[in-house]
Amino acid sequence: QVQLTESGGGSVQAGDSLQLSCVASGDNFSMYNTGWFRQAPGKEREFVAAMSRSGVQTRYHDSVQGRFTISRDNTQTAVHLQMNSLKPEDTAVYFCATNRGINGIYSVARAYNSWGQGAQVTVSS
Repeated sequence: QVQLTESGGGSVQAGDSLQLSCVASGDNFSMYNTGWFRQAPGKEREFVAAMSRSGVQTRYHDSVQGRFTISRDNTQTAVHLQMNSLKPEDTAVYFCATNRGINGIYSVARAYNSWGQGAQVTVSS
């Protein structure tokens, strides 16, 4: 299993951008599908974006489609989430996740078995 370390959270104004990064260590990262989830206070963890291990397939939650972009760099063993046009409702703790499954998109949390420590993103109006 890989170990995941997140960075890049912070506090911004509505309309600003942030990039979250998740660096993997401990195994061949190119064998892992990746995903981003978020959890706001008092709410369940929800799917944000996912990318297959091949890097060909991506999927986004409707609420972030067109504003967020998931990418990966297998050379640097990292997955990124570029977040543009941030809204107050994007405020949450964001988690990266991986699984070493069949190449594909996984949009449910139970499909992942390695998680980052979480990064707080706060968007004020």
